[in-house]
Amino acid sequence: PSPGTLCRTKPTDLVFIIDSSRSVRPHEFEKIKVFVSRVIEALDVGPNATRVGVVNYASAVRSEFSLQSHQSKAALLQAVRRIQPLSTGTMTGLAIQFALSRAFSAAEGGRGSAPNFKKVAIVVTDGRPQDGVQDVSARARAAGIEIFAIGVGRVDMGTLRQMASEPLDEHVDYVESYSVIEKLTHKFQEAFCVVSDLCATGDHDCEQVCVSTPGAYRCACRDGFSLNSDGRTCTACNGGLGSALDLVFLIDGSKSVRPENFELVKKFINQIVDSLEVSDKQAQVGLVQYSSSVRQEFPLGQFKNKKDIKAAVKKMSYMEKGTMTGQALKYLVDSSFSAINGARPGVPKVGIVFTDGRSQDYISDAAKKAKDSGFRMFAVGVGNAVEDELREIASEPVAEHYFYTADFRTISKIGKKLQMKICVEEDPCECKSIVKFQAKVEDLINSLQQ
Repeated sequence: PSPGTLCRTKPTDLVFIIDSSRSVRPHEFEKIKVFVSRVIEALDVGPNATRVGVVNYASAVRSEFSLQSHQSKAALLQAVRRIQPLSTGTMTGLAIQFALSRAFSAAEGGRGSAPNFKKVAIVVTDGRPQDGVQDVSARARAAGIEIFAIGVGRVDMGTLRQMASEPLDEHVDYVESYSVIEKLTHKFQEAFCVVSDLCATGDHDCEQVCVSTPGAYRCACRDGFSLNSDGRTCTACNGGLGSALDLVFLIDGSKSVRPENFELVKKFINQIVDSLEVSDKQAQVGLVQYSSSVRQEFPLGQFKNKKDIKAAVKKMSYMEKGTMTGQALKYLVDSSFSAINGARPGVPKVGIVFTDGRSQDYISDAAKKAKDSGFRMFAVGVGNAVEDELREIASEPVAEHYFYTADFRTISKIGKKLQMKICVEEDPCECKSIVKFQAKVEDLINSLQQ
């Protein structure tokens, strides 16, 4: 794993219970195997750490391998690749019973109910069971097995709830098709992460300062130093104003954004513009508005100073139609960040997407393409914005790149947080001085108001 994502997983006995009944097509079954492999890749596998078993079921139940079969990640991943579908009925209850009586047993490599071992079952199914799951699931949970239920497509949601552990919203997941099951990988990688202070245990390679975050860490530097791009070593600062940055705003002008709110959005944009150093060599700003169509208000580099950018933002008129966020993201990737539109090669690209509602078109491909192209994407949602969409647009780590507020009036608070974040993307040496300066000014204003 890359530095900072080292995740000590709590020693866990993990059993996947996967449905390969005839409704699961062969290529869909391959997707389940990819999902299982991805989750395994993020675990701390070993005889004394996490052990993994797989139970495959349809009308009958087949143990593919037990908790004690494979001691290493490589061997597990190879064994997963060899699994074949059974292609008959759907006896989910029977499969859970098998897990309870056999898969988690000591004979198969289960490690009893010692308090520091977790027992976890992940059930993946796309149908309605032909047998009962309620009683057997309750017995499994009573035996200390934590059950996650993943439903796909035309699954019966009621039976997922009968299987899963409490709290249900953390243990029941639904995806519309097998092709998107990988979306859940991240959730399970996080679910198995132990929140341990890796800085304290010395499990890090930071040159100067280690900052602990749940289940991970990041490196920082002492005052007067900035963090290098390897994320762990530091270099002494040498003055110099903020370095180059190409920043494009993608603004939702759909009719659900009321005119008075649209004015607040303009203020929000200008608040962020205020914190930048704008010039040919430093920050360039572009602005795109979208509703049912996409309109470039001004490209990167058209305006050479803050005053002109802010004036152009204030003049922006409001489109007032639908919400085609996917189309807008595609425009951002294909046009806004192209050299023809003023983007500079080799300069960091940042996109800030603002929306107040669910997109009327499909955003996944364009959102993925933006991130794959190396753009740093921030998603800001207000009102009826859909959290899943915001998360899909946002860069990793998602929590630091998406913001949501119920009310337009609190959007300037988000602006404050974003200023700091974008500022960090430039030159941390410069950034520290800006942040210190901002803090000083705020203190002064506060003391005057007393």
